[in-house]
Amino acid sequence: MLARRVTRIYTKTGDAGETGLFGGGRVGKDDARVEACGAVDELNAALGAARARGVDPELEALLAGAQSALFTIGADLATPPGARARSAVPPVEPAWTLALESAIDRFELALPPLRHFVLPGGTAAAAGLHLARAVCRRAERRVVALHRREPVEPEVLAYLNRLSDFLFVAARVANHRAGSPETLWDPHHRR
Repeated sequence: MLARRVTRIYTKTGDAGETGLFGGGRVGKDDARVEACGAVDELNAALGAARARGVDPELEALLAGAQSALFTIGADLATPPGARARSAVPPVEPAWTLALESAIDRFELALPPLRHFVLPGGTAAAAGLHLARAVCRRAERRVVALHRREPVEPEVLAYLNRLSDFLFVAARVANHRAGSPETLWDPHHRR
């Protein structure tokens, strides 16, 4: 009988509040680099949750691409500048940001003009996309905080900024295609 080799998910190396970076080195789990990586990971999970709520095939493909891009961005952020492992990390491509811009422009042509603030909600898919947009903005803030301490690739910052714009428009598209009206913010609404 062959013994099955088990690879465990836990290493116990982080039990004291530190974690390893790609390419070596250990830092506190509250380090700005780890915060940025964690926020991007949370964003990736939020996109997965939005996709699981059911989006049309076009949005599905774009969101799957964004998840893949975020994985690359996470690897980039997890690798400190100057680490030898940098050569193993695929680059964050400017074309990814351009693709988001193209999708935004295409979608906005099919949407009614936006003249008021929109409250997050509508269909389950749209609500999930609005939530992912808010998580994206937090990830962007964490990456900017890291960038204030040490350099971050400019394409990482540009991509996250454009992704949040895309997610807002994608939420509007999901509602529009489902025939679900958007709830506009009424600043005079009595609470």
